[in-house]
Amino acid sequence: MKKEIQKKEVAESKKKLNKKEEKISNSENMKNKQKKENKRSKENKENKTHSVIWTKYHQYLWYFLIFSLIGLALEAISAFVEAKIFNKEMELILGPLCFIYGLGAIIIIICLKGFKGKKLKLFLLGTILVATIQYAMSFILEAIFGAKLWDCGWSKFSINGRTCIELALVFGIITVILINIVQKYIDKLINKVNGKTRIIVDIIVSAIITFTLMLTVWGVITYTIRAKEVMNGKNYTSNNNIIEKFQNTVFANEIMEKILPRIKIVDNAGNLVLIKNINN
Repeated sequence: MKKEIQKKEVAESKKKLNKKEEKISNSENMKNKQKKENKRSKENKENKTHSVIWTKYHQYLWYFLIFSLIGLALEAISAFVEAKIFNKEMELILGPLCFIYGLGAIIIIICLKGFKGKKLKLFLLGTILVATIQYAMSFILEAIFGAKLWDCGWSKFSINGRTCIELALVFGIITVILINIVQKYIDKLINKVNGKTRIIVDIIVSAIITFTLMLTVWGVITYTIRAKEVMNGKNYTSNNNIIEKFQNTVFANEIMEKILPRIKIVDNAGNLVLIKNINN
């Protein structure tokens, strides 16, 4: 009788122990499952974040490229009209100004896309924003290059020659057209390419833009320094090393005058003068 009771007690004890072990095992499985789910969730969030960042980069990269080219076209049209009206030689700007259009367009889209459909607000805010961008970029680029890439001194409503009300109003109208009409078509165009092809194309375009920007900055600095040396009676045509030979070939005055016909520096008398007039 005692043996049977002992057997029952041992059996019950084993059952309890098994249940306890089962609970522990289930608990550990639940913890492991939860850890896996948390890890998967974290990875999904990271992938989603990377995807969002890359999508934004792709979008702004193509905004920069497309609007830089549009800016170049606007400059060409402006130069053509100006040449016809004033019966003078056409001056086509191919330098960093076209890139400023790309940068300006990105800033406008980021700041004013929330006002889509509100034409008056877009016009007023676009006018103020573009004038601010133009003034700031003129100041920054002058600090970098030691030269003025454009001069609005021709306008009666010029602000230190860096921007003017007439241009700001024109770009206010362009802002309304950009946000309300143009942007949606540009978005459709740049979203056509997906997957690995998009990544490869973006990397290639990024490399080309970076190289072009670096070359442009190098060229403008070389052209500006050369003009200042001429003003001070120094010789800039030395070909002592590969870099100087490269600069004197790729950034020759004849080439730079066509690329940046309106770039100015301050002469020794404190007057703004065209670099092409100094070098000639």
